[in-house]
Amino acid sequence: MIKIRSRTAVALAMYALSLCALPAPVADAHQQVTTLDPLDAVVTAVPPDKLGLSWHPGCPVPASDLRLVQMNHWGFDDQVHRGELVVRARAVAPLLQVFGQALEAKFPIRQMRVMAEFDGDDEAAMAADNTSAFNCRAVTGDPSEVSQHSYGDAVDINTLENPYVDVNEKVYPAAGAAFLDRSRQAKGMIHPGDVIMQAMRGVGWQWGGRWSPPDYQHFSANGRSA
Repeated sequence: MIKIRSRTAVALAMYALSLCALPAPVADAHQQVTTLDPLDAVVTAVPPDKLGLSWHPGCPVPASDLRLVQMNHWGFDDQVHRGELVVRARAVAPLLQVFGQALEAKFPIRQMRVMAEFDGDDEAAMAADNTSAFNCRAVTGDPSEVSQHSYGDAVDINTLENPYVDVNEKVYPAAGAAFLDRSRQAKGMIHPGDVIMQAMRGVGWQWGGRWSPPDYQHFSANGRSA
């Protein structure tokens, strides 16, 4: 469980409401929310440089409804690292719960950088084995569909070890083809019943690995890719 300081009433309310499957209230854009160690999460409005090309006018979610989450995660080098995600305000509480459990279990995450650092390029982020959330874009490999990441309530985790196969059966990233054999037990892979799956199930988010073709890196609040 993530311990939340009593003075952060907004975070506590969002957390409790998410567990009851009710819409969480949106915190004031300038409210800073901090949780205790080990996650040490800080939630704020998103500075423009942390959005960059990942957001543009016409996106389905206004920038004011997005939050920057800075938090600790366990790395592939068995050390704690600081990471950042941009998510929709209502996704903050469930993802704090998920990543808090992941850190406690020492589930390794290669890196966690906002999509602005990749100029919104999903293929570049996947090739870098990056864990990310919000990115206003079409579905990779299917430009006719708007990705669920455009709404800020979807996350991709360890994209190399958990590859995505598009509607044309192209594998992203290409090097991820080696991990299509899900009987492997490599570091950072997501498997049914592991801490990531259990934590996501606990907050009601669903896995893209059950799809055909599969998206092993993807989890979303509504269980869809688009």
